[in-house]
Amino acid sequence: MQNISILGCGWLGFPLAEALVAKGYSVKGSTTTVAKLTALESANISPYLIHSDNDSIPSEFLNSDILIILITSKDIDAFKRLIAQIETSSIQSVIYISSTSVYPNSNSVVTEESPTNDSPLAQIENLFRHNTSFQSTIIRFGGLFGYHRKPGNFIRSHNTIPNPEGFINLIHQDDCIGILLAIIEQNIWNETFNACADSHPKRADFYIKEMAKVDRLHPILDPESENTYKIISPKKLISVLHYTFKYSNLMEY
Repeated sequence: MQNISILGCGWLGFPLAEALVAKGYSVKGSTTTVAKLTALESANISPYLIHSDNDSIPSEFLNSDILIILITSKDIDAFKRLIAQIETSSIQSVIYISSTSVYPNSNSVVTEESPTNDSPLAQIENLFRHNTSFQSTIIRFGGLFGYHRKPGNFIRSHNTIPNPEGFINLIHQDDCIGILLAIIEQNIWNETFNACADSHPKRADFYIKEMAKVDRLHPILDPESENTYKIISPKKLISVLHYTFKYSNLMEY
């Protein structure tokens, strides 16, 4: 069974680590919070206190077969230092968690072949994609939701829904974990995947429904919105991984 290190055991990384432990993997997990070290250890996850902008990550943390990078940092220089360390470690494969924000709004369906913007996130993706010292798979997640992360709370500014005629690109925490497990178990490397639910309701319809669930009634549809959007296609992921979303129909969630 492979050893796995997870850089960033937060909202998604912690339950992912628990799922991997349940499947028999040996898991190391990092946090930036001293108080969380005990929680990791209690879940049979070897705990490490690591700040992503550190000049050096403990070599023991990188003494694994697979590294999953689940941090929000967009510090390109810090990632260059991290990659240099990975190159001299036992890590054979990396999963880098990116975002569908690398795509500009095009008012069209977006696939992995669509142009990306020249953002720090897209540049960091390329650092992994073009490295030949280890294998990398890049996952571009849509907006994350599930459990205490409720979509009804996503709209904050004056209770006004912007771009009401645009479309939703979201993915549930359970599906994030299911997809990551599938990549590891099927050894799917050197790929880039869009990962979001394969339904795309209009923003107005979805958020009116979700805001009502948290007692936020009568939202306003922003009449000044340009209604620019993108519809993220997960077809490649579904085809390659043979993955079935647990939360496919977002209007039934």
